[in-house]
This record gives sequence, structure tokens and C-alpha cells, in this order.
Amino acid sequence: MKQKKLLAVASQGGHLIQLMRLKPVFDRYDTSYVSNQYRDGMGNKFSKVTDANGDEKLKLLILFVQMAWIMITKRPDVVISSGAAPGFFAVMLGKFFGAKTIWIDSIANAEELSLSGKKVGAFADMWLTQWPNLVQPSGPQFQGRVL
Repeated sequence: MKQKKLLAVASQGGHLIQLMRLKPVFDRYDTSYVSNQYRDGMGNKFSKVTDANGDEKLKLLILFVQMAWIMITKRPDVVISSGAAPGFFAVMLGKFFGAKTIWIDSIANAEELSLSGKKVGAFADMWLTQWPNLVQPSGPQFQGRVL
């Protein structure tokens, strides 16, 4: 049986730290990593993308094209992200390319969902928050925390 291809995507800093805490699970699959920062454990299956946010429209366009190219070349079965712009584009494009998509909103967002987290719901097959108080009937669900 063919091993599932997983694409794990996050912005640098806390988003990426949280994502890498799931590495023991990712190691069961053919996993590639995408971020704007390399971290130990990613191995040679790492793609670096532009760091961008909502105030940087040109950088967001570049990031979108980079993520689209990664989707075309990697063809993941599953896309998982813990946040911010690269993850949003990965989940959105992953859904377009037929991958199963998972979004885990950052643990830092205790009072409200992140901006990307608010927008990603339309594209995520599994939409998770790490705070029970942020669960909504049509929104993210709580399945625990990545600590």
C-alpha cells in the first residue's frame, strides 16, 4: 500500500513550534514541510516560502504562487497547518487539489480565532481550536491542545 503524502505547513515562530510537536505522528507518513524558517527535524523535505501578512499584498501574491507550485509538485494527500498565511494558502489550495485538509488554530489565540483561522473554515475538512471557549457549532472544534 502506498504511503500517504502529508504536507505540514506553518509560519515561523510559535506556529511552527506547535506544528513540529506533532512530528512523531508526521513520521508515520511521507511528510514534507513548508515554512519561512527551517527547524531541526525537517530533514531534506523542506520548502522555504516568503514571509507575508495581510498588510503586504505583493508578498501575499508571491506566497500564493509559491504554495500553488508546491501543491502542483508535491501533490499531498493531506495538508495540515497550525497557522498564518502560508498555512491558510496551503489549506485553501490543498482543498482545490483534492487533499484532506486540517487546520489547528494557534494556542496563542485564547480569546478569538486568528485572522487566518476565521477564514480557513470554508476549506478545512477538520477545523480545530486549542481553546474550548472558541468552539462554535459552525466553527472550529476542540480536540485538545498541542503543548
